[in-house]
Amino acid sequence: MSETPAEKSDPLRVLYQRAGRIRDALFIPAVTTVLIYCMLPVLVFLSLFIGRYDVDPVHVILLLAAPVVNLLPENVAHIYPVWSAAEANVIYQIRLPRVIAAVLVGAGLSMAGAAYQGLFKNPLVSPDILGVASGAGFGAALAILLSWNMMMIQISAFAFGILAVTVTYLLSRMYRTTPTLVLVLSGIIVGAFFTALISLTKYVADPYEKLPAITFWLMGSLASVRYEDIVMIVPFFFTAAIILLLIRWRINILAVGDDEARALGIDTKRMAQTIILCSTLITASAVCIAGIVGWVGLVVPHLGRMLVGPDYTKLLPVCLLLGACYMLIIDDLARMLTNAEIPLGILTAILGAPFFAYLLGRRSVGWI
Repeated sequence: MSETPAEKSDPLRVLYQRAGRIRDALFIPAVTTVLIYCMLPVLVFLSLFIGRYDVDPVHVILLLAAPVVNLLPENVAHIYPVWSAAEANVIYQIRLPRVIAAVLVGAGLSMAGAAYQGLFKNPLVSPDILGVASGAGFGAALAILLSWNMMMIQISAFAFGILAVTVTYLLSRMYRTTPTLVLVLSGIIVGAFFTALISLTKYVADPYEKLPAITFWLMGSLASVRYEDIVMIVPFFFTAAIILLLIRWRINILAVGDDEARALGIDTKRMAQTIILCSTLITASAVCIAGIVGWVGLVVPHLGRMLVGPDYTKLLPVCLLLGACYMLIIDDLARMLTNAEIPLGILTAILGAPFFAYLLGRRSVGWI
Protein backbone atom coordinates (compact mmCIF):
# COMPACT_ATOMS: atom_id res chain seq x y z
CA MET A 1 0.00 0.00 0.00
CA SER A 2 1.58 3.30 -1.10
CA GLU A 3 1.97 6.23 1.26
CA THR A 4 -0.06 9.40 0.78
CA PRO A 5 1.70 12.77 0.47
CA ALA A 6 0.39 13.65 3.93
CA GLU A 7 1.96 10.54 5.44
CA LYS A 8 5.26 11.25 3.70
CA SER A 9 5.29 14.83 4.97
CA ASP A 10 4.42 13.86 8.55
CA PRO A 11 7.54 14.80 10.55
CA LEU A 12 6.74 12.30 13.32
CA ARG A 13 6.45 9.49 10.79
CA VAL A 14 9.74 10.47 9.15
CA LEU A 15 11.44 10.64 12.55
CA TYR A 16 10.08 7.21 13.47
CA GLN A 17 11.34 5.72 10.21
CA ARG A 18 14.80 7.19 10.73
CA ALA A 19 14.86 5.91 14.30
CA GLY A 20 13.93 2.46 13.02
CA ARG A 21 16.78 2.49 10.52
CA ILE A 22 19.24 3.59 13.20
CA ARG A 23 17.94 0.89 15.53
CA ASP A 24 18.35 -1.77 12.85
CA ALA A 25 21.82 -0.48 11.95
CA LEU A 26 23.00 -0.63 15.57
CA PHE A 27 20.91 -3.31 17.29
CA ILE A 28 20.84 -6.12 14.71
CA PRO A 29 24.63 -6.20 14.09
CA ALA A 30 25.23 -6.03 17.85
CA VAL A 31 22.90 -8.96 18.55
CA THR A 32 24.43 -10.93 15.67
CA THR A 33 27.93 -10.35 17.00
CA VAL A 34 26.92 -11.48 20.50
CA LEU A 35 25.34 -14.65 19.10
CA ILE A 36 28.49 -15.44 17.13
CA TYR A 37 30.60 -14.86 20.25
CA CYS A 38 28.40 -17.37 22.07
CA MET A 39 28.50 -19.85 19.19
CA LEU A 40 32.31 -20.09 19.09
CA PRO A 41 32.85 -21.60 22.59
CA VAL A 42 29.95 -24.00 22.00
CA LEU A 43 31.55 -25.25 18.78
CA VAL A 44 34.95 -25.52 20.48
CA PHE A 45 33.44 -27.70 23.20
CA LEU A 46 31.55 -29.87 20.72
CA SER A 47 34.70 -30.32 18.64
CA LEU A 48 36.57 -31.58 21.69
CA PHE A 49 34.23 -34.45 22.54
CA ILE A 50 32.91 -35.34 19.07
CA GLY A 51 34.95 -37.93 17.22
CA ARG A 52 35.53 -41.61 16.60
CA TYR A 53 36.84 -42.11 20.13
CA ASP A 54 34.01 -41.42 22.57
CA VAL A 55 34.83 -39.04 25.41
CA ASP A 56 32.31 -38.18 28.11
CA PRO A 57 31.38 -34.47 27.82
CA VAL A 58 31.73 -34.16 31.60
CA HIS A 59 35.26 -35.54 31.35
CA VAL A 60 36.04 -32.93 28.67
CA ILE A 61 35.01 -30.16 31.08
CA LEU A 62 37.04 -31.71 33.90
CA LEU A 63 40.08 -32.16 31.68
CA LEU A 64 39.94 -28.52 30.58
CA ALA A 65 39.52 -27.41 34.20
CA ALA A 66 42.25 -29.69 35.55
CA PRO A 67 45.15 -27.21 35.19
CA VAL A 68 43.20 -24.71 37.31
CA VAL A 69 41.93 -27.26 39.83
CA ASN A 70 45.43 -28.58 40.41
CA LEU A 71 46.29 -25.19 41.87
CA LEU A 72 43.54 -25.52 44.49
CA PRO A 73 43.95 -27.04 47.98
CA GLU A 74 44.17 -30.84 48.17
CA ASN A 75 40.74 -31.23 49.78
CA VAL A 76 39.22 -29.75 46.61
CA ALA A 77 41.53 -31.25 44.00
CA HIS A 78 41.46 -34.81 45.35
CA ILE A 79 38.47 -35.73 43.13
CA TYR A 80 40.75 -35.65 40.10
CA PRO A 81 41.38 -37.50 37.90
CA VAL A 82 38.13 -39.30 37.03
CA TRP A 83 39.09 -39.79 33.37
CA SER A 84 41.21 -42.44 31.73
CA ALA A 85 44.71 -41.90 30.41
CA ALA A 86 43.41 -42.53 26.89
CA GLU A 87 40.81 -39.77 27.25
CA ALA A 88 43.45 -37.34 28.49
CA ASN A 89 45.72 -38.20 25.57
CA VAL A 90 42.92 -37.78 23.01
CA ILE A 91 41.88 -34.38 24.38
CA TYR A 92 45.27 -32.87 25.19
CA GLN A 93 47.46 -34.30 22.43
CA ILE A 94 45.09 -34.73 19.48
CA ARG A 95 41.87 -32.73 19.64
CA LEU A 96 42.87 -29.60 21.56
CA PRO A 97 45.78 -28.59 19.27
CA ARG A 98 43.60 -29.41 16.28
CA VAL A 99 40.75 -27.22 17.56
CA ILE A 100 43.13 -24.34 18.29
CA ALA A 101 44.63 -24.64 14.80
CA ALA A 102 41.16 -24.72 13.19
CA VAL A 103 40.19 -21.53 15.02
CA LEU A 104 43.37 -19.74 13.96
CA VAL A 105 43.23 -20.91 10.34
CA GLY A 106 39.55 -20.06 9.86
CA ALA A 107 39.80 -16.71 11.59
CA GLY A 108 42.98 -15.75 9.76
CA LEU A 109 41.86 -16.65 6.25
CA SER A 110 38.53 -14.87 6.75
CA MET A 111 40.16 -11.69 8.05
CA ALA A 112 42.74 -11.68 5.25
CA GLY A 113 40.05 -12.24 2.62
CA ALA A 114 37.90 -9.40 3.95
CA ALA A 115 40.89 -7.04 4.12
CA TYR A 116 41.95 -7.86 0.55
CA GLN A 117 38.40 -7.39 -0.76
CA GLY A 118 38.28 -3.93 0.77
CA LEU A 119 41.75 -3.01 -0.42
CA PHE A 120 41.22 -4.12 -4.02
CA LYS A 121 37.54 -3.04 -4.07
CA ASN A 122 36.66 -6.43 -5.53
CA PRO A 123 34.29 -8.98 -3.95
CA LEU A 124 35.94 -11.87 -5.82
CA VAL A 125 39.35 -11.43 -4.20
CA SER A 126 40.60 -14.20 -1.91
CA PRO A 127 43.68 -14.39 0.38
CA ASP A 128 45.76 -16.17 -2.26
CA ILE A 129 45.28 -13.42 -4.86
CA LEU A 130 48.96 -12.42 -4.65
CA GLY A 131 50.32 -15.96 -4.95
CA VAL A 132 50.95 -16.76 -1.29
CA ALA A 133 49.11 -20.10 -1.39
CA SER A 134 50.91 -21.30 -4.52
CA GLY A 135 54.26 -20.22 -3.11
CA ALA A 136 53.61 -21.96 0.20
CA GLY A 137 52.39 -25.06 -1.63
CA PHE A 138 55.62 -25.26 -3.61
CA GLY A 139 57.67 -24.76 -0.46
CA ALA A 140 55.90 -27.65 1.24
CA ALA A 141 56.06 -29.89 -1.84
CA LEU A 142 59.80 -29.24 -2.18
CA ALA A 143 60.39 -30.02 1.50
CA ILE A 144 58.40 -33.27 1.25
CA LEU A 145 60.36 -34.23 -1.88
CA LEU A 146 63.62 -33.67 0.04
CA SER A 147 62.34 -35.79 2.99
CA TRP A 148 62.49 -32.95 5.49
CA ASN A 149 60.69 -33.28 8.82
CA MET A 150 57.31 -31.69 9.55
CA MET A 151 58.77 -28.58 11.17
CA MET A 152 60.98 -27.90 8.16
CA ILE A 153 58.04 -28.49 5.80
CA GLN A 154 56.08 -25.77 7.58
CA ILE A 155 59.03 -23.38 7.68
CA SER A 156 59.63 -23.94 3.96
CA ALA A 157 55.95 -23.35 3.19
CA PHE A 158 55.90 -20.14 5.21
CA ALA A 159 59.13 -18.84 3.65
CA PHE A 160 58.07 -19.53 0.06
CA GLY A 161 54.65 -17.98 0.71
CA ILE A 162 56.32 -14.76 1.82
CA LEU A 163 58.74 -14.98 -1.11
CA ALA A 164 55.89 -15.30 -3.62
CA VAL A 165 54.18 -12.14 -2.38
CA THR A 166 57.51 -10.30 -2.31
CA VAL A 167 58.14 -11.22 -5.94
CA THR A 168 54.59 -10.14 -6.80
CA TYR A 169 55.11 -6.76 -5.19
CA LEU A 170 58.50 -6.19 -6.82
CA LEU A 171 57.12 -7.22 -10.20
CA SER A 172 54.25 -4.76 -9.90
CA ARG A 173 56.70 -1.93 -9.15
CA MET A 174 58.26 -2.37 -12.60
CA TYR A 175 55.18 -0.92 -14.32
CA ARG A 176 53.73 2.58 -14.08
CA THR A 177 50.11 1.77 -14.91
CA THR A 178 47.21 1.34 -12.45
CA PRO A 179 48.90 0.03 -9.26
CA THR A 180 46.03 -2.15 -8.05
CA LEU A 181 45.44 -3.80 -11.42
CA VAL A 182 49.14 -4.45 -11.98
CA LEU A 183 49.48 -5.92 -8.47
CA VAL A 184 46.63 -8.37 -9.08
CA LEU A 185 47.99 -9.34 -12.51
CA SER A 186 51.45 -9.81 -11.00
CA GLY A 187 49.91 -12.07 -8.37
CA ILE A 188 48.28 -14.16 -11.09
CA ILE A 189 51.62 -14.46 -12.91
CA VAL A 190 53.55 -15.46 -9.79
CA GLY A 191 50.81 -17.84 -8.69
CA ALA A 192 50.83 -19.56 -12.08
CA PHE A 193 54.63 -19.86 -11.95
CA PHE A 194 54.64 -21.53 -8.53
CA THR A 195 51.72 -23.75 -9.54
CA ALA A 196 53.86 -24.96 -12.45
CA LEU A 197 56.70 -25.66 -10.02
CA ILE A 198 54.30 -27.66 -7.85
CA SER A 199 53.30 -29.72 -10.89
CA LEU A 200 56.97 -30.29 -11.72
CA THR A 201 57.67 -31.40 -8.15
CA LYS A 202 54.77 -33.86 -8.24
CA TYR A 203 55.95 -35.16 -11.62
CA VAL A 204 59.42 -36.09 -10.32
CA ALA A 205 58.22 -37.31 -6.90
CA ASP A 206 58.13 -40.97 -5.91
CA PRO A 207 54.59 -42.07 -6.90
CA TYR A 208 54.31 -44.54 -4.00
CA GLU A 209 55.50 -42.42 -1.09
CA LYS A 210 56.21 -38.75 -1.80
CA LEU A 211 53.46 -38.01 -4.34
CA PRO A 212 50.56 -39.06 -2.05
CA ALA A 213 52.05 -37.00 0.79
CA ILE A 214 52.39 -33.91 -1.44
CA THR A 215 48.87 -34.31 -2.82
CA PHE A 216 47.29 -34.73 0.61
CA TRP A 217 49.15 -31.72 2.01
CA LEU A 218 48.06 -29.52 -0.87
CA MET A 219 44.40 -30.44 -0.28
CA GLY A 220 44.58 -29.25 3.33
CA SER A 221 44.40 -31.08 6.64
CA LEU A 222 44.84 -30.52 10.37
CA ALA A 223 45.40 -34.19 11.17
CA SER A 224 49.04 -33.85 12.19
CA VAL A 225 48.98 -30.45 13.92
CA ARG A 226 50.96 -30.24 17.17
CA TYR A 227 51.39 -27.56 19.79
CA GLU A 228 54.85 -26.79 18.38
CA ASP A 229 53.28 -25.91 15.03
CA ILE A 230 50.85 -23.51 16.66
CA VAL A 231 53.56 -21.85 18.74
CA MET A 232 55.60 -21.27 15.57
CA ILE A 233 52.88 -19.22 13.85
CA VAL A 234 51.38 -17.43 16.87
CA PRO A 235 53.79 -14.42 16.86
CA PHE A 236 53.22 -13.69 13.16
CA PHE A 237 49.50 -14.40 13.30
CA PHE A 238 48.60 -12.33 16.33
CA THR A 239 50.84 -9.40 15.42
CA ALA A 240 49.29 -9.13 11.95
CA ALA A 241 45.73 -9.74 13.19
CA ILE A 242 45.98 -7.06 15.88
CA ILE A 243 47.31 -4.52 13.37
CA LEU A 244 44.44 -5.27 10.97
CA LEU A 245 41.90 -4.87 13.77
CA LEU A 246 43.44 -1.56 14.83
CA ILE A 247 43.35 -0.09 11.31
CA ARG A 248 40.04 -1.63 10.21
CA TRP A 249 38.29 1.76 10.12
CA ARG A 250 40.81 2.92 7.51
CA ILE A 251 39.83 0.01 5.24
CA ASN A 252 36.38 1.60 5.04
CA ILE A 253 37.94 4.69 3.50
CA LEU A 254 40.19 2.72 1.15
CA ALA A 255 37.19 0.70 -0.01
CA VAL A 256 35.41 3.90 -1.06
CA GLY A 257 38.31 5.22 -3.13
CA ASP A 258 41.91 6.42 -3.04
CA ASP A 259 40.99 10.04 -3.72
CA GLU A 260 38.64 10.17 -0.74
CA ALA A 261 41.27 8.54 1.46
CA ARG A 262 43.92 11.07 0.43
CA ALA A 263 41.47 13.91 1.07
CA LEU A 264 41.20 12.66 4.65
CA GLY A 265 44.98 12.65 5.06
CA ILE A 266 45.58 8.90 4.75
CA ASP A 267 48.75 7.70 3.06
CA THR A 268 47.07 5.18 0.76
CA LYS A 269 50.30 3.62 -0.47
CA ARG A 270 51.63 2.92 3.01
CA MET A 271 48.22 1.73 4.20
CA ALA A 272 47.95 -0.68 1.26
CA GLN A 273 51.44 -2.01 2.02
CA THR A 274 50.48 -2.55 5.66
CA ILE A 275 47.30 -4.43 4.75
CA ILE A 276 49.14 -6.59 2.21
CA LEU A 277 51.93 -7.40 4.68
CA CYS A 278 49.55 -8.31 7.51
CA SER A 279 47.24 -10.35 5.28
CA THR A 280 50.21 -12.16 3.77
CA LEU A 281 51.63 -13.07 7.19
CA ILE A 282 48.24 -14.38 8.32
CA THR A 283 47.65 -16.37 5.13
CA ALA A 284 51.16 -17.83 5.09
CA SER A 285 50.79 -18.81 8.76
CA ALA A 286 47.49 -20.56 8.04
CA VAL A 287 48.71 -22.34 4.92
CA CYS A 288 51.92 -23.61 6.51
CA ILE A 289 50.03 -25.62 9.17
CA ALA A 290 46.83 -26.52 7.30
CA GLY A 291 47.80 -26.70 3.64
CA ILE A 292 45.83 -24.94 0.91
CA VAL A 293 42.26 -24.43 2.13
CA GLY A 294 40.21 -22.56 -0.43
CA TRP A 295 36.91 -20.68 -0.31
CA VAL A 296 37.13 -19.70 3.37
CA GLY A 297 38.59 -16.25 2.72
CA LEU A 298 36.20 -15.73 -0.19
CA VAL A 299 32.86 -16.88 1.25
CA VAL A 300 33.03 -15.95 4.94
CA PRO A 301 33.50 -12.17 4.34
CA HIS A 302 30.34 -12.18 2.21
CA LEU A 303 28.46 -14.02 4.94
CA GLY A 304 29.68 -11.40 7.40
CA ARG A 305 28.38 -8.61 5.18
CA MET A 306 24.98 -10.29 5.08
CA LEU A 307 24.88 -10.29 8.88
CA VAL A 308 26.40 -6.94 9.93
CA GLY A 309 26.80 -4.93 6.74
CA PRO A 310 29.89 -3.61 4.93
CA ASP A 311 31.29 -1.47 7.77
CA TYR A 312 34.77 -2.88 8.44
CA THR A 313 34.76 -1.78 12.07
CA LYS A 314 32.09 -4.45 12.58
CA LEU A 315 32.85 -6.72 9.64
CA LEU A 316 36.44 -7.65 10.45
CA PRO A 317 35.77 -8.90 14.03
CA VAL A 318 32.69 -10.78 12.80
CA CYS A 319 34.73 -12.38 9.98
CA LEU A 320 37.27 -13.50 12.57
CA LEU A 321 34.56 -15.23 14.62
CA LEU A 322 32.63 -16.62 11.65
CA GLY A 323 35.78 -17.99 10.06
CA ALA A 324 36.75 -19.76 13.27
CA CYS A 325 33.26 -21.28 13.60
CA TYR A 326 33.17 -22.28 9.94
CA MET A 327 36.54 -24.01 10.06
CA LEU A 328 35.61 -25.88 13.25
CA ILE A 329 32.51 -27.24 11.50
CA ILE A 330 34.52 -28.17 8.40
CA ASP A 331 37.19 -29.94 10.45
CA ASP A 332 34.57 -31.86 12.47
CA LEU A 333 32.96 -33.03 9.24
CA ALA A 334 36.36 -33.95 7.78
CA ARG A 335 37.11 -36.40 10.59
CA MET A 336 33.59 -37.78 11.09
CA LEU A 337 31.92 -38.29 7.70
CA THR A 338 33.99 -41.27 6.56
CA ASN A 339 36.46 -43.75 8.02
CA ALA A 340 39.30 -42.02 6.17
CA GLU A 341 39.77 -38.31 6.85
CA ILE A 342 38.52 -36.02 4.09
CA PRO A 343 40.89 -33.16 3.09
CA LEU A 344 39.66 -29.75 4.20
CA GLY A 345 39.94 -28.22 0.74
CA ILE A 346 37.39 -30.67 -0.64
CA LEU A 347 34.77 -29.86 1.98
CA THR A 348 35.29 -26.09 1.83
CA ALA A 349 34.77 -26.21 -1.94
CA ILE A 350 31.69 -28.45 -1.70
CA LEU A 351 30.05 -26.13 0.83
CA GLY A 352 31.51 -22.83 -0.37
CA ALA A 353 30.75 -23.02 -4.09
CA PRO A 354 26.94 -23.45 -3.77
CA PHE A 355 26.79 -20.76 -1.11
CA PHE A 356 28.72 -18.35 -3.31
CA ALA A 357 26.38 -19.15 -6.20
CA TYR A 358 23.50 -18.18 -3.90
CA LEU A 359 25.25 -14.91 -3.10
CA LEU A 360 25.46 -14.05 -6.79
CA GLY A 361 21.67 -13.75 -6.83
CA ARG A 362 21.67 -11.21 -4.01
CA ARG A 363 22.66 -8.26 -6.19
CA SER A 364 21.00 -5.79 -3.83
CA VAL A 365 23.48 -6.56 -1.06
CA GLY A 366 26.36 -4.09 -1.04
CA TRP A 367 29.86 -5.24 -0.32
CA ILE A 368 31.84 -2.00 0.07
